[in-house]
Amino acid sequence: MNRKLYLKKMATRRKRVSREITDPTGVVTDPIQQEPPIVPSKLPQILSVSGLFFTGFFYLIFFHYQIEQKLKRSILINSLLSFVGFFVTLLLIPVATKYLLRRNLFGYDINKKGTPQGSIKVPESLGIVIGIVFLVLAILFQCFNFISDSNWLVEYNAALASICFMILLGFVDDVLDIPWRVKLVLPAIATLPLLMAYTGHNDHHHTKTFHSICWFKNIGFSVFLSAIVCNVHYAGMKTMTASPRRIYKLYMWLLAIFCTNSINIHAGLNGLEAGQTAVIASAILIHNIMQIGSSTDPEQKQAHAFSIYLVQPLLTTTLALLCFNWYPSSVFVGDTYTYFAGMAMAVVGILGHYSETLLIFFLPQVLNFLASCPQLFGFIHCPRHRLPRYDPQTGLLTGTDDGTLVNIFLRLFGRCSEKSLCIRLLAFQALCCAFCFILRYILTGWYK
Repeated sequence: MNRKLYLKKMATRRKRVSREITDPTGVVTDPIQQEPPIVPSKLPQILSVSGLFFTGFFYLIFFHYQIEQKLKRSILINSLLSFVGFFVTLLLIPVATKYLLRRNLFGYDINKKGTPQGSIKVPESLGIVIGIVFLVLAILFQCFNFISDSNWLVEYNAALASICFMILLGFVDDVLDIPWRVKLVLPAIATLPLLMAYTGHNDHHHTKTFHSICWFKNIGFSVFLSAIVCNVHYAGMKTMTASPRRIYKLYMWLLAIFCTNSINIHAGLNGLEAGQTAVIASAILIHNIMQIGSSTDPEQKQAHAFSIYLVQPLLTTTLALLCFNWYPSSVFVGDTYTYFAGMAMAVVGILGHYSETLLIFFLPQVLNFLASCPQLFGFIHCPRHRLPRYDPQTGLLTGTDDGTLVNIFLRLFGRCSEKSLCIRLLAFQALCCAFCFILRYILTGWYK
């Protein structure tokens, strides 16, 4: 009888101990009370903002511009699939978090260190869910739009292969924590399927785009390419043939590497990675519709429609992720998402033939990269997390000397909360996109 009571007490003690864990500050807590349920708490706000955007977007398609019925039908089918992807993503993220936590793929919010929220396990690598839903939607869409002998089908599948490759490499990075030098090489490999399948469809485009690159010479890659052009042209190197097609492929390769890593570098705040992707994707959609509505070239229209087919599911799945990732974040996107989003936007810019416009959309990322160069290339000490300092007493962030746009904004405009800082950075992203539209309007007739 005594043995039975002893075993019962031990079983009760084991259950109680198994429910207790120690957080990073050394305090014993109950995980059931510590970890809140994963719910899309920002869903009403995201639906309101996205509803306003898509209302204007569909107005441009169906009322403002005269677009062929067949093209309208394809865009509408893609939109319906994308909206389905939004709700599927909302359902899958809470399910995926359970498996990620079970495999210890979680992190702590450094910008809330010293507060109760800073000791909560936040599931990481939720970008794997977004990437999978995106790929399924993009593959399903082929059944409605492309035929077996379509000239665009090869490039479409090559684009999906590059994106899929980057999702895989991003998830490997989340699990194995790959060094920075290796991270720079990963997009270079993932871009190869796209570059091998790229045909351009129009040789005149390469020449025109190639010469227009000089106009954007203040942007890093363009300076490099302009130097190549000048050396080849003026030095009279007859042994080296630098045709516009080859130089443009080199430009595309460098662009893909930059876009993929730039989202990953410009990060560190709740909602910043997904937020900047949503802003840029929205600008890309508007740009594509404006080009389709104003163009008379069927090939150019198809190129921009191709871009829409990939950006719509990217935007809707990203908005679903923002329902969980906006401040205060209940999930982290991980390197899987940043690599995936960067590669997806690089792909549409390349195949849509507006890579120079895409670079201006990425102007905050370009500035962030230039400010980060001394640390990224080892000239200045680079800490693991180049984040601002958090004051748990006031809840405000203070900028450090690290070369990131996040810290630069804090040094210029003073201390503020994490949510306010993220909103300022996204507003700056939107202003840069608006600047790009104004610039293209001013240069209409001279540039493209």
